[in-house]
Amino acid sequence: MADYKKYQRIFGIVLDSVGTGAAADAVNYGDVGADTLGHVGAAYQGKLSLPNLGRLGISNLREKAILGVPKAERPLAYYGKMAEISAGKDSMDGHWEMMGLPVQQPLSTFPTGFPQSIINKIAEFAGRDVIVNKPYSGTKVIHDYGERQLDTGELIIYTSGDSVMQIAAHEDVISVGELYRICQFARTLLNGPEYTVGRVIARPYIGPDKDHFTRTANRRDFSLEPTSLTAIDRMHQAGLTTIAVGKTNDIFSGRGFTRTYHNESNMDGMNHVDEVMNQDFTGFCFTNLVDFDTMYGHRRDPKGFGQALMDFDRCLGLVLDNLRTDDLLIITADHGNDPGFQGTDHTRENVPLLAYSPAMQASGSLGTRPTFADLGATVLDNFSLTSGKYGTSFLDCLI
Repeated sequence: MADYKKYQRIFGIVLDSVGTGAAADAVNYGDVGADTLGHVGAAYQGKLSLPNLGRLGISNLREKAILGVPKAERPLAYYGKMAEISAGKDSMDGHWEMMGLPVQQPLSTFPTGFPQSIINKIAEFAGRDVIVNKPYSGTKVIHDYGERQLDTGELIIYTSGDSVMQIAAHEDVISVGELYRICQFARTLLNGPEYTVGRVIARPYIGPDKDHFTRTANRRDFSLEPTSLTAIDRMHQAGLTTIAVGKTNDIFSGRGFTRTYHNESNMDGMNHVDEVMNQDFTGFCFTNLVDFDTMYGHRRDPKGFGQALMDFDRCLGLVLDNLRTDDLLIITADHGNDPGFQGTDHTRENVPLLAYSPAMQASGSLGTRPTFADLGATVLDNFSLTSGKYGTSFLDCLI
């Protein structure tokens, strides 16, 4: 069995887009004033109920408590925030940085659409014309162009403020398998050096008309291959069990995981976490819960976002009950996506950091960690593995 210092199993849960206030460099991103958790709480006017996150210390890590979630007098967890040093504010940037690989060079973005040379190659490969090719809300683009796509079989290609190409198609017109093949081809065109894009995202949808189109759980992210070793790689090479739940596997381009679970939803993801908790292993389970981001953040729906947080909080109760004394639970986020803010893009925010084990004899503040990479460094330290250039372990702080 692999060696470990304190914890045999570490569970990292990323609440995708659940930021906790504008980062110090938010002005560079036009995100001054963003505060995902704060604005979600305000939308509920004191009725947001997060008892489990609350007792862990979700409000304690903030200067101002989330409305409806008072600061705990004696929080169960060690709590703090993490600041991002990656150039972007996308899921890939956030997850890679957590695992010790910050994205320091800005990836390509396309505020006026992708070059026609790229579009032409995709159209030729697919044997289909391409429409839209500009920044667009994912739900609005299928509302505005989905019926046309359903009639013509064209590909809907769009982007956002992040380094992403998104390709949408109705599942009755273009099968999920065909859409994946098209995205895989597009991925080969965007690996640099001229254009380097973080993710190509397949966005299948269903429904009879524009008022009833819905995106399905068959979404898949085709990410840039990690450019160096990550903490996942280091653990995998050391013989530890590495488990991905949700889109985590896609974000790391399928590299370094022992086994993976695809999520249909946040609740399905938490069911997978419960399943993994019943397994005996030594290593790291890395979970992403994406509904906060795709269903509520980008759609600027604070009420839906808050309900998703309350649903997660209920599931969290079972996780806390089932933790073993030699388990460590770390809850965090990969960026912000403030549903009370302007636009529809991610927001540059600090992210929450909660670390809890039943074995802990104390709790307290971890402060603001200078990089997300401190998380990966802590996990590696626990398994007596050295981290790379980035990140400082806070394992010794957990007593």
